[in-house]
Amino acid sequence: MSASLLRTKAAVGRLVDGWRKKGLSVGFVPTMGALHSGHAALVHRAAKDCDRVVVSVFVNPMQFGPNEDYGRYPRALPNDRTLVSAAGADAVYAPNVDEMYPRGFRTHVEVEGLSDLYCGHYRPGHFRGVATVVLKLFNQVRPDKAYFGEKDYQQVVILETMTRDLDVPVQIVRVPTVREADGLALSSRNAYLTPDQRTAAPALRKALLAGRSAARRRAPVAAAVKRALAGTGLKLQYAAVARELGLPPRLLAAAYLGKTRLIDNISL
Repeated sequence: MSASLLRTKAAVGRLVDGWRKKGLSVGFVPTMGALHSGHAALVHRAAKDCDRVVVSVFVNPMQFGPNEDYGRYPRALPNDRTLVSAAGADAVYAPNVDEMYPRGFRTHVEVEGLSDLYCGHYRPGHFRGVATVVLKLFNQVRPDKAYFGEKDYQQVVILETMTRDLDVPVQIVRVPTVREADGLALSSRNAYLTPDQRTAAPALRKALLAGRSAARRRAPVAAAVKRALAGTGLKLQYAAVARELGLPPRLLAAAYLGKTRLIDNISL
């Protein structure tokens, strides 16, 4: 059975109200669409934990910089709906930009001290856009639990901090990164890669493993990652051991393959 398609916050509110009256728990998976097996894993987990599952599909303009890929970000709502229906979703909430950000919108959410580090340093305003849209979605869907993949590790920690600091009654559930057989972390942006780039892309994961090995030897970690990427076609943007994001420390990295930005991380 295909998941219901909802376009407005009023519609999703009515649906969730009906579930609540029956005493049903609600899981939520926020996405930007162009879904893949990693998203399906989030939906599977939500369906295992909760009585009903809502998946949002919204390409959020607020988290894209002026020279980023908002206009060309892949959009495939019919395919997305089929994928999450098979994974156990009961509803797909796909609002348009005017529904999310009506005329006169001027309020933002920012987690200070975390949003401007690592990926946030290179993408100013990105995590402010993420935190703002996720808080709005939480208020519209009112789930018990929300599910996020650890590939976007900094994002998960920021959203955990936001919900704690603002007393948002939603439990954030982390789900391990889903990878291809060759180690590449699943990402909607992998669709941008040419066949040759796709062959080269798993080098990022191998470089992170080299960085972890260096950390265990107490050798310079970022230098080890950079050396491991030499000659692979990937251009390292940054590699850093993130100690501000909780324990154990996490090695984060971002690299460009052509015009496509790839991110990944590994526990130390």
